Amino acid sequence: MIATMYVEKRTRTQSDPGSIPGASTKSSNTKNGGKMIYLVRHGQTNWNIQHRLQGQTDVELNQTGIKQAKVLAQKLSKIKFDICFASPLKRAFKTAQIIYQGKIILDRRIVERGAGELEGRTDWKQLQQQLGIDVNHPHESRLGIEPLNDMKRRLSSFWNEILEKYPDDNVLVVTHAGVVKGTQIYFYGMPENNDLSKYRLDNCAILTIDNHKLPKQPGFDDMEA
Repeated sequence: MIATMYVEKRTRTQSDPGSIPGASTKSSNTKNGGKMIYLVRHGQTNWNIQHRLQGQTDVELNQTGIKQAKVLAQKLSKIKFDICFASPLKRAFKTAQIIYQGKIILDRRIVERGAGELEGRTDWKQLQQQLGIDVNHPHESRLGIEPLNDMKRRLSSFWNEILEKYPDDNVLVVTHAGVVKGTQIYFYGMPENNDLSKYRLDNCAILTIDNHKLPKQPGFDDMEA
């Protein structure tokens, strides 16, 4: 699935402890009291509801998305973030503004994967199949799709910089579904059976990453130079 970087074999719905859909949390190798990376997917948009492929189209949050961000801001209110990065797309930037009151650094390396002519469509899966488009191929670029290897390259650049410059800081990163999945592959590798639904986050869900307790050397094992 190009919207989430790779095709998923199945869909898993993440449990939601709150009254606002998507205002949930998920932990990965956390340590109590330590400095962490906090990775947040943006709040809901109308295109999420309509199952339109967003890619890099600059879609705004809807009212539910704004409420989700406010709920998450409350959940995170006791955490002191040292720095905040966000995708410059409106849905991510607005989510970051609601959560974080300080300076937000916009970084295009964490925008969603571009889907070209598939963006805005609800029939994008069928069109991919009809044209034989393999979004998991590292160099697939038909219809203006961003090649997967290009996305991996920019994500690797971003996270290498974060690990080098902010190893002992609380870092907030607000971004998109595909970037969230790509980030988990960068830190943890492909999940068992390549089941990427295990790396799914709902709108305004948060993943915490302790970069001092990683199972492997960060990076994309299959990224081409």
